[in-house]
Amino acid sequence: MTYIGHEILWEVVTSVLTTAVHVVILLLLIAGLAWMQVRRLSFSARVFSGLGLGILFGIVLHQVYGPGSEVLKSSIDWFNLVGVGYVKLLQMIVIPLVFISIVAAFTKMELTQNVGKVSGLILLVLVGTTAIAAAVGIASAGAFDLQAVQIPQGNAELAQAARLEQTFATIEGRTLPQQILELIPANPFLDFTGARRSSTLAVVIFAAFVGLAYLGVRRRDPQAAETFERLVQALNGVVMGMVRIVIRLTPYGVLALMTRVAATSDYAAIWQLGKFVVASYAALLVMFGIHLLLLTLAGLNPAAYVRKVLPVLGFAFTSRSSAATLPLNVRAQTEELGVPQGIANFAGSLGLSIGQNGCAGIYPAMLAVMIAPTVGIDPFTPSFLATVIAVVAISSFGVAGVGGGATFAAILVLSVLGLPVGLAGLLISIEPLIDMGRTAVNVSGAMTAGVLTSRLTRQLNAETYVGVGLREQA
Repeated sequence: MTYIGHEILWEVVTSVLTTAVHVVILLLLIAGLAWMQVRRLSFSARVFSGLGLGILFGIVLHQVYGPGSEVLKSSIDWFNLVGVGYVKLLQMIVIPLVFISIVAAFTKMELTQNVGKVSGLILLVLVGTTAIAAAVGIASAGAFDLQAVQIPQGNAELAQAARLEQTFATIEGRTLPQQILELIPANPFLDFTGARRSSTLAVVIFAAFVGLAYLGVRRRDPQAAETFERLVQALNGVVMGMVRIVIRLTPYGVLALMTRVAATSDYAAIWQLGKFVVASYAALLVMFGIHLLLLTLAGLNPAAYVRKVLPVLGFAFTSRSSAATLPLNVRAQTEELGVPQGIANFAGSLGLSIGQNGCAGIYPAMLAVMIAPTVGIDPFTPSFLATVIAVVAISSFGVAGVGGGATFAAILVLSVLGLPVGLAGLLISIEPLIDMGRTAVNVSGAMTAGVLTSRLTRQLNAETYVGVGLREQA
């Protein structure tokens, strides 16, 4: 064997051994979190321990190897078995949870008389807070003097801009009524597979129809309705058992996901675009404060809310997925905040696609203010500001029909305002970092909608809301 052959073999062996060491370290950290559970430390403490350990481990890997290292890529592949695997398990139970919980709420008489009022209040809170979020985004962009011309345009940014232009071409000309029609489940079995971007919302609509049909059967044939009710309650028990099993894995999933984020982030780009990152998080924190203010105005203790939702928001932050966070979202609302199961599922599910405060509120409004000067528009004239807020609020309904993400929200808003959509691609290098905060605020907005709706309809369990909660059982 030649010297070069020996050298290649040695590199391969070294890479494999180094990757194995990294995996062993991750397993030891997981064992530490498991030990915390044995010692009965709270669910919240274990989640945030996983978050902190993941950040530290990821930063060490980033400093030692750099984000482009083959050793790091190989290690991340193994870490994904825990992190991405956990997200997939959560996604696995989202559709069954949404469907069976809403139908079960009808059989339990939770949504029989006021389903229209409940859904209307949830939508009002979601869309209303999104309009407020747009105003917050505008204020933040102005306070930090953000402009699109300040953002460097590298190859990655230009490529993303081209992709956004192509995406815009596929949705250009679609009216709001056409986008709303996309939400109606023409084939519910297709939506049960999650094939469409609006599948979750379509399943909510289908479940509501099944629940209303059950009420009709109960009046005409009580015996058949009783049989259906027993079946639904049995299925609901099984699905909730699945949810509890998966949620117990949350600290380990957060550990692996945060390790990947910290190890692979482009810190140079974050530093270069630091002003936009700071402005974005300032706006997101203000919006979270507004959620707490709304709860306070409703006569609820905001500190109790913060204490109980932080583990959920922590996972939303690391996973960047509102859909994957839905089981945690619903659990926190029902078991810790005192929201009825039906309202919690409506609020959580509708919040996946409509009225996302971070993605459909703050982000497109900030981009509109930044991009407007490039086409000669003064972004701080009253007429333009009012137009942006109105367009953002209305578009938050249409986002679900085209994907529900921040990118599509930005495309919709910018296109309606007549602004160049391609410039939204200039932030691709820091998109993951900002998206973490946006997702957490989206989830908080959905939970706030559930709590406020329950409060306004006098269905909130006040004792559960102010109590310590059930985190110890997780």
